[in-house]
Amino acid sequence: MVTEHAQAPAANAAGKPDQSNFICYFQGQYVRLADANIPIMTHAFLYGTAVFEGIRAYWNAEEGQLYALRMQEHFVRLRNSSKIMLMAELPSVDEFSALLLQVLRRNGFREDTYVRPSVYKDTQAIGVKLHGLTHDFYILATPMGDYIDTEKGISTGTVSWRRTSDVSMPSRSKIVGSYVNPAFSKTEAMLNGFDEAIVLTSDGHVAEGSAENLFLVRDGVLITPAVTEDILEGITRAGIIEIAAHLGIPVKERQVDRSELYIADEVFLCGTGAQVSPVASVDHRAVGDGQVGPIARQISKTYFDAVRGRLDAFRHWVTPVYTSE
Repeated sequence: MVTEHAQAPAANAAGKPDQSNFICYFQGQYVRLADANIPIMTHAFLYGTAVFEGIRAYWNAEEGQLYALRMQEHFVRLRNSSKIMLMAELPSVDEFSALLLQVLRRNGFREDTYVRPSVYKDTQAIGVKLHGLTHDFYILATPMGDYIDTEKGISTGTVSWRRTSDVSMPSRSKIVGSYVNPAFSKTEAMLNGFDEAIVLTSDGHVAEGSAENLFLVRDGVLITPAVTEDILEGITRAGIIEIAAHLGIPVKERQVDRSELYIADEVFLCGTGAQVSPVASVDHRAVGDGQVGPIARQISKTYFDAVRGRLDAFRHWVTPVYTSE
């Protein structure tokens, strides 16, 4: 059934695919990941002046098909992030999407995969600025399953670090340098014994996880911080809201106090990497009965069926990677 894809990359001594042989798009051509290198004087390396997206592709074993998830939305956001960073001359959304599909086809992945496109300042220069610099982009892909427990629920803790404000570093853009803030938050939470961080805004309201949007449930209503709360304008977040509408679950976008998390019926995090991750506890307080709640479970099931192309109502989310005979 499946055509137009390469053989899987050769395995290493441990029997796992050799990542260095994965094919990526770099400087206008398809090359081995091992051959995609930048000089250490590259501005993006020195100052974090790059933007990126994380895009999932999901393997549907029954159909023998890999589905790229919401490519167009991700590339719209990548182009918007690039515009904020004064990197405006880029491929169109359709051109970006075609390149991504070609990267996946050349690798021939038959498992869940993560794709990382990035636009970066490639000028080799010392000096903090955004203007007067050239830029380029790459697209790489690698197999990836779950990296947060999506079944039993995770422990979370609020941290002392605050989410960067839009007047300091725009959180609606996935700017490489800004991810030091989530790194501080995630590490503080994990060193304090939690699985994940919950980060507050500068005025003490709930923003999001270290790198995930947040939802809570109170009295059957799904609540999430508004996009004006210094959060990433998450594509998975928008998808959860769409799923909620499909399931008839009311949604409110508003400010959320930290103490609301303590009395919520359910809490879960979401994102391209995290997918849908139920929260079992916040600051050592059980969420609900400490188990995965019914709304989170229903949304999670719908989400995972949707991303694997199993639901007609959400087929517009996915693009088949491999062409059929």
